[in-house]
Amino acid sequence: MIQWFYRNLIELTNGRWTSFLLKKLAQSRASRLFIPSFAKIYKVNVHEMATPIEEFATLHDFFIRKLKIGARTIDARVNSIVSPVDAVLEDIGSISTELTLTVKGKQYSVLEMLGSDDKARKYMNGTYFLLYLSPSHYHRIHSPLSGKVVGEWTLGKKSYPVNRHGLKYGRDTLAKNYRKITEVEHDSGVAAIVKVGAMFVNSIESIHMGEQLEKGEEIAYFTFGSTVILLFNPDSIEPVQNHVTPREVRVGDVLGYMRSKQN
Repeated sequence: MIQWFYRNLIELTNGRWTSFLLKKLAQSRASRLFIPSFAKIYKVNVHEMATPIEEFATLHDFFIRKLKIGARTIDARVNSIVSPVDAVLEDIGSISTELTLTVKGKQYSVLEMLGSDDKARKYMNGTYFLLYLSPSHYHRIHSPLSGKVVGEWTLGKKSYPVNRHGLKYGRDTLAKNYRKITEVEHDSGVAAIVKVGAMFVNSIESIHMGEQLEKGEEIAYFTFGSTVILLFNPDSIEPVQNHVTPREVRVGDVLGYMRSKQN
């Protein structure tokens, strides 16, 4: 019964018209009236924002706010892999030989997530990180590592929530939601940066241009809270040993280290 309730609630709040109306409201001039209360309720740190709170024209503009230069420190070690977002690090784990990852007791298909067997198979027995952004978080996405972009593609047409209820009761949200994937070749292997939409189709905006990514560089932003999944091929990285999940991380915090190809 509870599963039916949450599943239907999730679908109701992410239907075409409810998403359309929410988008229109967030982008309306009237929505600026909600910004102070939103910031207070979600405990947004207004002192680190690049723009004073009273200067945002809409709630949407506030969602995609930028930070002051120096507000986040990107770990400078060449072999470090950093968090691409301010988020809750929900899970770290291994990708099975069946090309699945298990989150909140549910299995998700990496093949479905990436869209083809050829793309997914290279991540068999690899490592994944799951990072969830709530409405309170800074919504811009940065590169977790330096490397060459070897592929970019978009999948999915509709999105359901990716919060804890969405992950537990939704229908394969991580593998079937609207998502944009960037695949990067780096010094010790290959990684996929999977940006998962949470609301309507245009909830992910890419801003990076060119083939080269630099660690810490801004690459995209979410218009609402959502999720980033990082996938790494086997034996290419070593997660930080003292990670406890779930826990809060910020852009630039170390998630792991690249392994030397000689190892």
